[in-house]
Amino acid sequence: MSSDTPSISAPLTHDESGTLFGQTMGLVAVTAGLFALGAYLGRDMTGMLAWVFYILSFVVLFALNGAAQRSEGLAIGLLFGFGVLLGLAVAPTISYYVGVDPQAVWQAGGATALFIAGCGTAGYATRRDLAPLARVLFWALLALIVFGIVLIFVHIPNGSLIYAILGLVIFAGLTMFDFQRLRRTKDIRTAPLLAASIFLDALNVFLLFLSIFGRRSS
Repeated sequence: MSSDTPSISAPLTHDESGTLFGQTMGLVAVTAGLFALGAYLGRDMTGMLAWVFYILSFVVLFALNGAAQRSEGLAIGLLFGFGVLLGLAVAPTISYYVGVDPQAVWQAGGATALFIAGCGTAGYATRRDLAPLARVLFWALLALIVFGIVLIFVHIPNGSLIYAILGLVIFAGLTMFDFQRLRRTKDIRTAPLLAASIFLDALNVFLLFLSIFGRRSS
């Protein structure tokens, strides 16, 4: 999920851009740590309760979008709460893979780190405007969600693998776009929103890799 960021007239200086990058990535790191804490705390949770936390996490995300320009402290608090809630929501999935194939979890984590680093670097460095591509990828993501729903009811050979590969292609582009926004943004107050977008990119990539590496245990 990507958030539109407001702009002001003067661009950030080089030092301010570095500060924004450091602050945003620091927020991503803390949010990821809180996500891991939530996943650990919810390791024995039922799937039905996980859906409750999914809903709550996106309520908090919408609140974060509204709070970003009013209170930086509130926005950061909501971001951290978002991380914990998503950790609780995803906990049963991660717990399952830890139980049947712990190696798949470590492989997915390592692949995610390399994927985000590579795509993020490419997006941060490119001079080409990726906004038009991001709009196409948004609709592609909606189509992928529909495809995932179809897979629940219709058996398609290697459907889950196709879903994962398509998802990685989409999130490669979205990750590049979010890192380009991180370089181009003109409002340092958007750090929590940018951190939320990058964290969601990383989380979705992790889950897609987890489904790929965990196929041998299916």
